[in-house]
Amino acid sequence: MVDEIVKQVLPALRMLASRENVLTIRLDESELYSAMKEVEELRALPFIQEEATILVVDETTEPAEIISDLEVKLSMWKEERSYYPDYVWIREVGLVGLAPNAALLDEMFGGEEKNYSISLGRLADRIAIVTGAAMGFGAGIASMLFAEGANVVIADWNEVEGQKAADLLNQDATSNRALFVKVDVSDPSSVENMVSATTKHFGGIDLIISNAGVLRAGSLEEMTPENFDFMTDVNYKGYFLCTKYSSAVMKLQSKYRKDYFTDIIQINSKSGLKGSNKNFGYAGGKFGGIGLTQSFAMELMPHKIKVNSVCPGNFFEGPLWSDPEKGLFVQYLRAGKVPGAKSIEEVKAFYEAQVPAGRGCRVKDVFRAILYIIEQEYETGQAVPVTGGQIMLN
Repeated sequence: MVDEIVKQVLPALRMLASRENVLTIRLDESELYSAMKEVEELRALPFIQEEATILVVDETTEPAEIISDLEVKLSMWKEERSYYPDYVWIREVGLVGLAPNAALLDEMFGGEEKNYSISLGRLADRIAIVTGAAMGFGAGIASMLFAEGANVVIADWNEVEGQKAADLLNQDATSNRALFVKVDVSDPSSVENMVSATTKHFGGIDLIISNAGVLRAGSLEEMTPENFDFMTDVNYKGYFLCTKYSSAVMKLQSKYRKDYFTDIIQINSKSGLKGSNKNFGYAGGKFGGIGLTQSFAMELMPHKIKVNSVCPGNFFEGPLWSDPEKGLFVQYLRAGKVPGAKSIEEVKAFYEAQVPAGRGCRVKDVFRAILYIIEQEYETGQAVPVTGGQIMLN
């Protein structure tokens, strides 16, 4: 029951309670609240301020009925007051805090009061999930989203590095927050849990970046069915699952705030725009991803959900290419793939020379494309190349 309330009621509540600025909200489903019978019991809790306002929802049988009850009570609340309630108590379910930002929510649920600066970036208080965000490209994107004021969910299979990445962002004394959620993007129940955890902690989803990906290169003779399935599950099926479960939350937000746009962005590849020799498993999945993007875009735009792909060029500075032991530069040097090259630097220079811009793709290049996609409202279903001119669209 609580999971259905998380997925349906919280996104609706977030939009219904918001005025000019969209709120950040959080559900605490502790048994402490579900056992209470009267509001006075809530007010006796040490972290509930004396002046705090609490709206009570008595209807707890079905999500649709809870939302209907909320619509009536919030409408009456707005007629009488110029502010939203601090808390909404859904009897037998839990306590929801409503605030302008996530840092204030921490305090409202008993967290230590801290001095923090209000995030005023271009994505202030937006709620963003980035899959594959524990390290590398995904971590860089998550960090830049956070710097622009977004609340960021670091979603990754790697618990140690993922939690470390979230903790690092939360060291900043800002009003936005980061959250780590463990996820296997190829597993439906795991992705569904990621969406529920995000919605419970922040109240909804404004952006999901499907970044998690794997690469197993090989010719037809070398490629095993197991490796092909592995890439397909992560790179192709994972994108489908992220879209399926996140769009359900986004649709509800659009339903209760008609002018509210949200975004689904797949981090694709230049290999999704042009075939890749002896790398068909990866390229095929990326080509298919663009097909998903175009199809999802047509289905979801009526709900103000934009779906686009970003297609980066080679990330020469990342571990895939630059790892000193297993990176492609050192592999190509040992294999003699670059005629006459006697050092890693010469191999790197050879590949950089194939890019009109003269260098590899960087995280900031991709992030600028992400910002463009989010900020415009008139384009969807696109595969935006960020290749330094290496791939040019017809």
